Amino acid sequence: MNAWFWLFMRTIFSTLSLIRTENHTTVASFIFTGLTDRPDLQLPLFAVFSLIYGMTLLGNLGMILIIKFDPYLHTPMYFFLSNLSFLDVCYSSTITPNMLLNFLTVSRGVSYSGCLIQYGFFALFATTEMFLLAAMAYDRYMAICNPLLYTVIVTKKVCLLLIAGSYFGGIVNSLIHTHGLLKLSFCGSNVIDHFFCDLLPLLKLSCSDTHLNKVLVTVFGSLFEATTFTITIISYFFIVVTVLKIRSAKGRQKTFSTCASHLTAVFTFHGTILFMYFFPSSSHLLSTDKTVSVFYTVVIPLLNPLIYSLRNNDVKCAARKLLKRKVFMC
Repeated sequence: MNAWFWLFMRTIFSTLSLIRTENHTTVASFIFTGLTDRPDLQLPLFAVFSLIYGMTLLGNLGMILIIKFDPYLHTPMYFFLSNLSFLDVCYSSTITPNMLLNFLTVSRGVSYSGCLIQYGFFALFATTEMFLLAAMAYDRYMAICNPLLYTVIVTKKVCLLLIAGSYFGGIVNSLIHTHGLLKLSFCGSNVIDHFFCDLLPLLKLSCSDTHLNKVLVTVFGSLFEATTFTITIISYFFIVVTVLKIRSAKGRQKTFSTCASHLTAVFTFHGTILFMYFFPSSSHLLSTDKTVSVFYTVVIPLLNPLIYSLRNNDVKCAARKLLKRKVFMC
């Protein structure tokens, strides 16, 4: 896994050094407008988002530790869940620390290279999470619809391949769009009307022809979104059919409860992504875009561990055991 990160970083920095000299970019840095320009709201917002970020780190890292130290949770489902928590930590840490810093400083700037690197990692982790949620849906389909073959098909090797495939999809999508941004020239305004380096606000600032970039967003965004969402929908179609065949109402409820958390996470994540990148930009206001962006970059990484822990008795029991063990050791 580390090799993929090093390859990604090496490609980003080498491409930055080569293309920066070829295009006609005169902008050395960008400035964020942030969530609001009201000085009286900067400290309250800093406090709120600091709390959210702290809870995000605590919840997701706590989930990783709970799964690691409880042998009962060493199953494919929780292996995927621990990777989802890791992604949420990385996902949130790509955006939130810089946003918090901007609440406290008058100059909300970021260098040209820093901006593109931030977007590159944001695209990497967001796309990887999209594929990982599809892999988790497939895992639930196999566990519920083919329980006798589950341990034979969903082996440790298959789980690792699904994780590697998710990161591969994330790296491909990130490199495509980051390379596309590196081909553009930024020679006018350097003010990004956003709180982080997202693709669409950057395209609006470019003084180059961005038609190809928009085509790439549509083609690859639609391909990845359609692929992952279709896998999820088909998996849950067969899950619902299987659950409805269970005669016991208690059995149906118990079986479907293992999927309810994942379904909540899937529709929350995909709903916000579809709204931001696939609905016409003229159909919603900039303030709405920022609100939705806060939701999927800051709030969703916090919600995922809460969704899975509050609705999962196994996780709650494992957390209680881990806390008792720590208290006893102290």
